[in-house]
Amino acid sequence: MQERAGIITMKGNPLTLVGNEVKVGDRAPDFTALDNNLAPVSLSSFKGKICVLVSVPSLDTPVCDMETRKFNEEAGRLGADVVFLTVSMDLPFAQRRWCGTSGVTKVQTLSDHRDASFGTSYGVLIKELRLLARAVFVVDQEGKIQHAQLVKEVSQEPNYDAVLSVLKKL
Repeated sequence: MQERAGIITMKGNPLTLVGNEVKVGDRAPDFTALDNNLAPVSLSSFKGKICVLVSVPSLDTPVCDMETRKFNEEAGRLGADVVFLTVSMDLPFAQRRWCGTSGVTKVQTLSDHRDASFGTSYGVLIKELRLLARAVFVVDQEGKIQHAQLVKEVSQEPNYDAVLSVLKKL
């Protein structure tokens, strides 16, 4: 498995990402993670839909909380053909609790804690922490990556406008 050192930082400290880099134009790798009821969910389950794949270190942190709430708000404005999946290493039980207390209903949270399938498939697994880096990928209806943003400093938010701009074009 490929390792990429110093690609991102957390509070200025360099970290190592595990997995291959995913770029615009690539076929979106399939992955399997667990939903809030412990059921396996794969990207292939959403074939024919536009998928916004958002990876965050933990929903229980301020930036991840704010980011997921923002995407939940945007998801409510888009049609049923756009699916938002937020993936973290949080346990499914913690994700369900967080969604309930946060009122997040338009974003589906998925836990990658068991196999790190998403993290390694998309090259966002942080080796030192076994958490996911902050990243956003937009996958079109044909399964191709149309947007890929790896946030260089984990404590910062992604570029929401860039994601929404790509979604408007699709």
